[in-house]
Amino acid sequence: MRDYDAATAFLGEWGRFQRLVFFLLSASIIPNGFNGMSVVFLAGTPEHRCVVPRGANLSGEWRNASFPLELRDGREVPSRCRRYRLAALANFSALGLRPGSDVELEALEQEPCLDGWEYSRDVYRSTIITEWNLVCEDDWKAPLTTSLFFVGVLIGSFISGQLSDRFGRKNILFLTMAVQTGFSFLQIFSTSWEMFTVLFLIVGMGQISNYVVAFILGTEILGKSVRILFSTLGVCIFFAIGYMLLPLFAYFIRDWRMLLLALTVPGLFCIPLWWIIPESPRWLISQGRYKEAEAIIQKAAKMNGIPAPAVLFDTAEDSKPQQQQKAILLDLFRTRNIATITIMSLLLWFFTSIGYFGLSLSTPDWHGNAYVNCFLSAVIEVPAYVIAWLLLRSLPRRYSLSGTLFLGGSVVLFIQLVPAELNVLSVGLVMLGKFGITAAFSMLYVYNVELYPTLVRNMAVGATSTASRLGSIIAPYFVYLGAYDRFLPYILMGSLTVLIGILTLFLPESFGNPLPERFEQMLKVKCFRNEQQTTGIRSSKESPKSLITPL
Repeated sequence: MRDYDAATAFLGEWGRFQRLVFFLLSASIIPNGFNGMSVVFLAGTPEHRCVVPRGANLSGEWRNASFPLELRDGREVPSRCRRYRLAALANFSALGLRPGSDVELEALEQEPCLDGWEYSRDVYRSTIITEWNLVCEDDWKAPLTTSLFFVGVLIGSFISGQLSDRFGRKNILFLTMAVQTGFSFLQIFSTSWEMFTVLFLIVGMGQISNYVVAFILGTEILGKSVRILFSTLGVCIFFAIGYMLLPLFAYFIRDWRMLLLALTVPGLFCIPLWWIIPESPRWLISQGRYKEAEAIIQKAAKMNGIPAPAVLFDTAEDSKPQQQQKAILLDLFRTRNIATITIMSLLLWFFTSIGYFGLSLSTPDWHGNAYVNCFLSAVIEVPAYVIAWLLLRSLPRRYSLSGTLFLGGSVVLFIQLVPAELNVLSVGLVMLGKFGITAAFSMLYVYNVELYPTLVRNMAVGATSTASRLGSIIAPYFVYLGAYDRFLPYILMGSLTVLIGILTLFLPESFGNPLPERFEQMLKVKCFRNEQQTTGIRSSKESPKSLITPL
């Protein structure tokens, strides 16, 4: 059978059929945008302090003085997790003593919030934090909730490709949409934090599987030129559109159960797509289902107004598949050069993921309105994706990646130097940092594919993608450190991003080079290339007949 691209070239690149597939598959990504970041508002932590019961027999003055002061962001504020022992305060109140003048408050015994907490309703009406009191001694549960969602993402990224290879792209695409929508709906009825978190993990599995399978389906149906546009701008920008919708929903719906219901409903609009989005003809051919593949292509030709050949695939020309050499994970470390590239790539994905998700999840901690900050964080991704696409078209990969990472990391580091009264400037720096890191993140897939030979390319992308998922699992704890020092997350994320940006300069440059087919064709890490050149010069002096030239 002749090459699939050659057999379907008569369809053209951008007919009505291709436009329909492009926009419908991209639109199916929109729910991923708001489901992936919904925890920002579902698990928002409002201002809180210990409850002082009405029957505590305290005067108004003593009731207001019930909370010890603690230093937070350079200011003394009432403690969120401690109060003075109420029995002692009741005695002082009964004796007519006054706090501060008659009684030294700092010397009083303190106790935890034995009667629960009262929460500010200025930003959120209710969240899972207020529902199950995930504060103070239990505040570790909030970042764990987010981390377990990304554990689900990690699991889903492992199984989605295998399931779609076995059962078909379209079947798994709609199955994972149903998992994401259905289990998000079940979360509304959660009766405990444990139940909510387990369901959230399953939602994470569906979320990434939907994204990955839609990506695969689009790249297999669309032609070469449109395929690049779809994979770089299509899915990314529609993800950002979903992300932008999240703060709009959350602003008007401030109860977490109702918000989750509102975020679940759009998934139902994907049901009619089952009768419009086709199965991948490439996958059908790989399964020997030629008639079904031909029917799809003939329907596409009719939609494009182009006559289709009578015979598209001559199955008589098919021969038995050749035995292909199989690779194992250790092949990513078989030589010093490929091992160095692999380790540096793993670190690059890991730290870039921490920076991206750390900044995205920390929007409520920025100065100003949490909803506006989240919206700006989503909006800034659109120009970042466009810039990344333009950089990939015209500039070297190493300098593009290093430049955007260095930009993102350095401006995040500068946040600690901004005076407290210049809130707008600090938010602007965070936006600029998010822009740089997002642009770098979107370029990683292309760069990664160009570094590795065909035999291990898919395995390398899978390994580095796993490193990215591990980074996203850890990212919520970087945000959690902000409870102890507001600038600490930015210092850590900025430093690591700048460091990995510098490290990127030592990777080989793949721009303008053909994709390597064998290990011998892999580009060399900069230090190894210089070493090889030195060795070549030395060897040529010793023996003019044997000259070692660098690749």
